[in-house]
Amino acid sequence: MLHLRLITPAHQTDDVCRLVRETVGTTHLVVLPGAARDPVGDVVMCDVAREAGNDLLSGLQRLGLDTSGSIAMENIELSLSERAERAEEEAPGEAADAVLWEHLAEETHEESTLSVTYLSFMTLATMIAACGVVLDNAILIVGAMAVGPEFGPLTGVSTALVRRRPRLALRSVIALLVGFAVAMAVTVGFSLLMDAFGLFTEARLEGERPQTGFVYAPDWFSFVVAVLAGTAGTLSLTSAKSGALVGVAISVTTIPAAANAAVALSYGDAGQTWGSTQQLLLNLLGITLAGILTLLTQKLFWDRQRKRTRRPSGSGSGSGS
Repeated sequence: MLHLRLITPAHQTDDVCRLVRETVGTTHLVVLPGAARDPVGDVVMCDVAREAGNDLLSGLQRLGLDTSGSIAMENIELSLSERAERAEEEAPGEAADAVLWEHLAEETHEESTLSVTYLSFMTLATMIAACGVVLDNAILIVGAMAVGPEFGPLTGVSTALVRRRPRLALRSVIALLVGFAVAMAVTVGFSLLMDAFGLFTEARLEGERPQTGFVYAPDWFSFVVAVLAGTAGTLSLTSAKSGALVGVAISVTTIPAAANAAVALSYGDAGQTWGSTQQLLLNLLGITLAGILTLLTQKLFWDRQRKRTRRPSGSGSGSGS
């Protein structure tokens, strides 16, 4: 279940309450007249089944409440209520399948922020991966994949294209380009430093690397895995199964490919640099395409459900003030 706290101008409160009552899967409607001070207005609260949340949020935005008042939403960890159970039963679909589009857009917007922390994680992940490719150590490669934050901007690109939000798309693309550019540039310097101390050698980079040689040898499997991982990652975000993102992060060859390209560049190995770059671009393309197709499929599914997410006024499952 989700809990909504709304601040509504007094003249909109009746319309907001009517929308809540008419939305399938809502309950526990509470109205506090004149309780809000900034902005001035009434406070309206209700609980809504996750699978009905997107429809209610869309309706509130159509009323202009996001500009005239306030819409706040949070997850309910525990709700002991027969009315809440009935609301979830009435709402079509399953909570795990529900897509909260505004929440997804907000989350990907935050993950696509070009910040010092984001650049630090990108750079540290790439340097860890650089150690992994030189040492041919699969554990370091997996660790670097888990640390890398690049899946956020990739999802941001997919979300922006599906939701037609050019500003989010531009923000995500900039985060990706600048992030990888900074991380690879720093890793080139890191590789030269490690070479000066005798910890990195060209012989290790050029030698047999059965554990990490795949990072500069792209093939169709690279694209297939990227598509599968991108689909899983997008589903994990939209269905609140965030734990799956760790598995996604260690399934795609983005950070390791960038790291191998940086190390190879420091030694002037054009072959490995180009092969790693191809691997990187192939994975980025596969993840983005998978994200777009997954979101479009989910959007189509929930658009068809929209007709079933409204009920006649007054037939709410226990709504009250």
